Amino acid sequence: MMNHYIHGIVTVLCLVNPTICFSMFLNQMSGQSRQVRIKAALSATLAVFLILALSAFFGIDVLNGFGISLSAFSVAGGMVLAWMGFNMLSKSPNKPDTQGTNAPSSSVNLAPLILFAASPGTITGVITLSVYHSWLDVPLVALVAVIVACLVMMTLLLVAAWSSSSTAGGGPFRDTVSRLMGLIVLAMGIQFGLTGLKHFFG
Repeated sequence: MMNHYIHGIVTVLCLVNPTICFSMFLNQMSGQSRQVRIKAALSATLAVFLILALSAFFGIDVLNGFGISLSAFSVAGGMVLAWMGFNMLSKSPNKPDTQGTNAPSSSVNLAPLILFAASPGTITGVITLSVYHSWLDVPLVALVAVIVACLVMMTLLLVAAWSSSSTAGGGPFRDTVSRLMGLIVLAMGIQFGLTGLKHFFG
């Protein structure tokens, strides 16, 4: 039984990928005050947790209700991730992410980070765990895995939020990191799509 939990935790951790979330957070929150960064870190983690927890409980029922298979959902999710990665790659290096160091928190766009951490690929993995490893109709393995992954993600985002804002303001290094993250997200999207196609036609 313990092996199921270990497998679930490793799977969801790899899909959420807190390390890339850390880099994306630094890129998105450059120029913001520490208070805004901490609030954004907690908000992003809460959003990811709610999406994945709800997916564990109701994901398969929602997909079945619409007549959507996990394979088709994975293909569609891969396309979304690939689109996000392409946008990150093609983004103009001279276009700022924020309005400046005093930009209001409402101007912060956390959607790319949340969509990456709680991507359709991650949701598919969580739903799969909930389907195959449930106890009395409670997806314990999936829930434990989601909680652990979100705690790791929150810890890294808070470290990024608490770090000095001297890294803010852009520059060649940040642009390079942004494009590298875009390439990884694009590759992950293609991988999810290809895996979904393989299972759909397999």
